[in-house]
Amino acid sequence: MAKVAKNQAEVQSFTFGKRNLYILTVGIITIIIGFILMAQPPVNGFMSRTLAPIVLVIAYLVIIPISILAKNKE
Repeated sequence: MAKVAKNQAEVQSFTFGKRNLYILTVGIITIIIGFILMAQPPVNGFMSRTLAPIVLVIAYLVIIPISILAKNKE
C-alpha cells in the first residue's frame, strides 16, 4: 500500500498547475498575435518581416518552455 501512495504522489507532481496553464495560455496568445502580424498586407513591411518573427521566437523559445519548466509554489 505504501508504494501505491508514493507512486500517486510522484505522478501528481508532474501535472500542470494553474500557474503553468496561465503561462501556456499567454504563450499561445503570443503565437496567435505573431501569426496575425505576419499576415499584414505589405509583405516587405516592418511588422510582417521583422516584428512577427521576433514575437514568434519569443513565444516558442521563451514563454512556452517557461510554462513547461515552471514549478508550483506548493
